[in-house]
Amino acid sequence: MKKATVGAVVVGAATVVAVAALVARHRMKKSSKWTRARAILKEFEEKCATPDAKLKQVADAMTVEMHAGLASEGGSKLKMLISYVDNLPTGDEAGVFYALDLGGTNFRVMRVQLGGQDGGIIHQEFAEASIPPNLMVGTSEALFDYIAAELARFIGEEEEKFHPPPGRQRELGFTFSFPIMQTSINSGTLIRWTKGFSIDETVGKDVVSELTKAMQRQGIDMRVTALVNDTVGTLAGGRYSDKDVSIAVILGTGTNAAYVERAQAIPKWHGPLPKSGEMVINMEWGNFRSSHLSLTEYDHAMDTDSLNPGEQLFEKICSGMYLGEILRRVLLRMAEEAGIFGDEVPPKLKDSFVLRTPEMSAMHHDTSSDLRVVGDKLKDILEISNTSLKTRRLVVELCNIVATRGARLAAAGILGIVKKMGKDTPRESGAEKIVVAMDGGLYEHYTEYSKCLENTLVELLGVEMSTSIVFKHANDGSGIGAALLAAANSHYVEDKSGK
Repeated sequence: MKKATVGAVVVGAATVVAVAALVARHRMKKSSKWTRARAILKEFEEKCATPDAKLKQVADAMTVEMHAGLASEGGSKLKMLISYVDNLPTGDEAGVFYALDLGGTNFRVMRVQLGGQDGGIIHQEFAEASIPPNLMVGTSEALFDYIAAELARFIGEEEEKFHPPPGRQRELGFTFSFPIMQTSINSGTLIRWTKGFSIDETVGKDVVSELTKAMQRQGIDMRVTALVNDTVGTLAGGRYSDKDVSIAVILGTGTNAAYVERAQAIPKWHGPLPKSGEMVINMEWGNFRSSHLSLTEYDHAMDTDSLNPGEQLFEKICSGMYLGEILRRVLLRMAEEAGIFGDEVPPKLKDSFVLRTPEMSAMHHDTSSDLRVVGDKLKDILEISNTSLKTRRLVVELCNIVATRGARLAAAGILGIVKKMGKDTPRESGAEKIVVAMDGGLYEHYTEYSKCLENTLVELLGVEMSTSIVFKHANDGSGIGAALLAAANSHYVEDKSGK
């Protein structure tokens, strides 16, 4: 009996030792995985770093490229397109005008009633629709017919008081948020599609002509009197309410900037100088690139896999279409090399663009003690359940790295514009006021991003200049701006009473 008891004790002890060894190995393996995950995060953070010195180099590079783009066609990655907008709103505009705003995966149709100097904007109303994915890569006719049909529905439902008098056409400002070579205030040819659109047959065509033909097919009696980029429209809308607005930036699905330039500072401008002496320039800054940009292997891989490899690099690290995708690619590597979501890589995590920036923003803004929102988003979007708090915290850290880099680089871009305008240093009379009209879903809804951008620009300008910069959210500024520019270029200038 004693021998049996001793044997049982020995076997039991051996089992305990074996179990302890398994637990130790499991812990070591788990610890090793987290060490690898932290190493990947640290490497990513270092490559995304944007110290002030680097941001100032980015700003200087932006200024140099602006000069080059203004000097000649093709002289820079920045198109620096002449908008033909030389008469920004004055506040005297009156009447009923329409706007069509095609800015990305959604578009809006809008009606604005202007009351002149004393009336301001009396009434505005809009309808919004999404562009079906198949139309983003289909034919030009199908895309514009779809847009015109929505416009026809909007007009068909309006009250009689908005109908134009007999013999008078409705007038429309068309916000077209893609690179175009403007040939007049109401005509321009498409240079290339961006933001996921790819309809090659439209490139080189006059987009106003394409829209006009679609409206005619829908039986709409309407004239396009202004063709503007969304950023130019935002600048016009901002100027209507604040005469100090001189820069506009869109941060949404894509990104772009526009600003007011002295006409005599545009060597490639060959027309008569405008009476105002100024001209709005559409920079198309999404295509900016510089050796000083903080790029990572994930950015290069995403660019290679995109519909426009080698193009819109600045946009791909700053704008809403891409931030979530960058996050997904880092998480995928962590899942593959560090097993942060378990032994198997979640299949959904392999799907490009499955993780959108609004979801990234929601996770970044999660302030709950258990990061419940992060857990819910990972479960709902990526089908990853039972994530640990440690994993969720890691995800939030990554969100912060991606958003901070994008916001700080966008701030450096704005500094480049301020430098080009000669407003980056105080004058004898004091610092000149700089009002930047901002629009776009990324800026409006991703609070951590927008706060970081604003704070960064103030830091870069320095204490003495910090009070001179003002950011103004121009909500739907591009649509209202297009309607205002349609009014400013109305064919019925003899009757601006609105009656």
